[in-house]
Order: sequence, then C-alpha cells, then structure tokens
Amino acid sequence: MKRLLTIVLVFTALRAFSINFDEYFENKTLRLDYYHAGNFNTEEYFIDEVKAEPYWGGSHVNLIDTMAYGNYFFKVFDVASNKMIYSRGYCTLFDEWQSTLEAKQIKKSFSETVVMPFPKKNVRVEFYSRSKKGIYEKKFEYTVNVKSYFINPERKLQYPVFDAYISGDPKNCVDIVILPEGYTADEMDKFKDDCKKFAKSLFEFDPYTKNKTKFNIRAVLAPSLESGVDIPAQHIWKKTLLNASFYTFDSERYLMTSDNKSLRDMAGNAPYDQIYIIANSKKYGGGGIFNHYCVSVNSNTFAAKIFVHEFGHGFAGLADEYFDSSTSYNDFYPLDIEPWEPNLTTLVNFDSKWKNLLSAGAKIPTQANEENPLQLGVYEGGGYVAKGMYRPATDCLMDTFKGDEFCGACKQAIQKMIDFYCK
Repeated sequence: MKRLLTIVLVFTALRAFSINFDEYFENKTLRLDYYHAGNFNTEEYFIDEVKAEPYWGGSHVNLIDTMAYGNYFFKVFDVASNKMIYSRGYCTLFDEWQSTLEAKQIKKSFSETVVMPFPKKNVRVEFYSRSKKGIYEKKFEYTVNVKSYFINPERKLQYPVFDAYISGDPKNCVDIVILPEGYTADEMDKFKDDCKKFAKSLFEFDPYTKNKTKFNIRAVLAPSLESGVDIPAQHIWKKTLLNASFYTFDSERYLMTSDNKSLRDMAGNAPYDQIYIIANSKKYGGGGIFNHYCVSVNSNTFAAKIFVHEFGHGFAGLADEYFDSSTSYNDFYPLDIEPWEPNLTTLVNFDSKWKNLLSAGAKIPTQANEENPLQLGVYEGGGYVAKGMYRPATDCLMDTFKGDEFCGACKQAIQKMIDFYCK
C-alpha cells in the first residue's frame, strides 16, 4: 500500500508540472526586456519593451523549472485560469555587481531579458529575487496582452546563420547560438573555424561526449567594424557589435558585456537555449552567467578549457570552485544557508548535493588529495570563500585547468541539465 501511495503521489506531482505546449503556446519567442536597478541592498524593475521573435529553441515538455537554480526566477501564468504555464531560474550581471564595493557607493541599472514560448492568451509574468536566506521573494509583475500592437516584431542585427553542428529538432536538443565579438567581415571564415573548434572541444569532455547527439550549435555571422575587444586598462577600445570588455567590475580577466539589447537582438537570429559569445582575442579571460550568456576568447592556449568552464556556469549553474582573492566580489555567499549551485555546499543541506555519490564512510570534511584530485569528497574552500564553503574534489575544470575532467558532482549536474532540456 505504501509503495502504491508513493507512485500515486509521484504521478500527481508530474501531472501538476505537465503543460500542454500546443494548448498554451506558439512555436516562437516572447521576449520581455526590462531594467534592473538599485544598489548593494535595493532593487527595482522597469519594463523596457516586449518583442516577438520567430524561433523557439526550448523544450515543449519541460516548461516548468523544477530545479530552482539561480538568484532570480520568473513565473508565467495564464491570466484566464491563473495556471502557471512556464518558469525559469536565472542569474544576471546586476546580482554580481551588487556584491562589489562600487554597489555600496552608487546606484546602477542593467538591461536584462527573460524569454518564453509565445503565449496564445494573455499572461502575467512574476519576477522573484532570492533573499539572503535563500528564499525567492516576489518583487514585480507585468501582464502581457498578446494581441497588443505594441509587441515589437522588428528584427535588429539580422544576419545569416551558420550551422556548426546540428543533430536534431530544437525542441529535443540543447540549442547553443554562438555570437562573434570583434571579428571583422574579413575574419568571418576564422569565426566559422572557431565555432567548429568550439563544438569539437565541447564534445571532448564528459558528459558532453556521450550526449553529442543531443546538441545543436549555430553561429550568427555578424561582423564588427574592428578586430578585437575592449581592454580599458590598456586604453584599447574597439568598435564591436556586442561591446564586450575585459576588466568587468575591475577584474582583469572578466570579459563580459552589459549591452544586453544587442546580445539578444543578435541571438534572435536562431533558436537558442544558451547564448555563447566567442571573442576574437588572445588575452586570457571570459565569463559565464547562468541562463544569461557565456563568453570566452578564441586564441588563448587554454581556449578549449575556458569554453567548457564558462559553459558550466551558463548552462548547468556550476559555481567556481577556486577561492583565491582574484575576484572583485564582497561576501558573495552567505555561509548560514545552502548555496543553490550544485557543486558547492556549506553542509547546511548536504543531502541535496553530491552526498549520493560518496562512498560509504567517506570523511566529511575530506583531506585534500593532490595525487587523486578527482576523488569525490567534501573539500574546504570554494566559491571565492576559503573557510566554511566546500567543493566536491581537490581539483576539477570548475577550479583550475591543471586536469582535463569535470569531477563526478559536476558531471552529475551537467547530465541533469541535459536531460531537462532534451527529455
């Protein structure tokens, strides 16, 4: 009887999250642009514009986010029935900026976007922010009239698309769109080669290797006026389409863009789940923000490992496992709650992390093992925090580039996300 009750409860839960795509959505994208503003402890939302885009790259089945990753979350409700029909967690540059010293001195605004399949009927979009206690709190809501003539169908930054690697229908695959930054018209062939290199590199690392047939990789052939990217500390400024820059938040190797509008306009040339910018530079650097975008350089010695490291952030929500002082963040993680990232723990709720992968009798915390850096355990130091935060292995690709593999906990998290997009 107990087993039957468990099956009934599981089935009921699955039905609660089951949304008939064709009943509620069209196979294209509704894009909601807004401004996120505030300082280190305040935030406000301001609607910018609503846009219609021709492609939808996401699943037609897993429309409700059950993982609750990210510092932000949005829910989409059908107005007539008040039924939640879509949701996603995500992160932004704004929440990273809130942890900088600058945020204690001034207020700033950042352009941000949420996307969803285009609703057939009016919807209410609710925005949530994760509190210091790790709880999502509602901050803002906006109702979209899907018949409004103010929904903008104009396609800016429209360019041809190059298929770097295609394996199936977008609704059954993880769709990556690659955007060029700092490639001139004469360098488009180089960009194509770099996209092929990206695909080859991605599938050289497990668990992507065994999931190769579950990915599509497309590239937008969008040339910039000048070659290279901005390096402010060297007084180098380039005329590029996405305005990416090293020294984001005054961190030398952090290469990002705050030009969200151009980013989304360019990405809209193809169906996508994930946006990846390849920057035309030899300088070491990059960045990745969960369900926002990733950036890496094309010509550095460690380019392949930078690709997959940053994609670990953007796609699977993996955290940095290093804990040196090279970042510009201040008190980035509170230590009295469990971080949402799947490869960090404060041991507040370790059962929700990689505990299931540990051998019986494993010591917690675990002594670092340089001879077997991938051995799973609970090693102190991670997420820019030396004490009170723990990572799954002595070293893996989310820490340094000494090795060539993700640890078991990171592989588990990546596989979970692939399954979510593809099943």
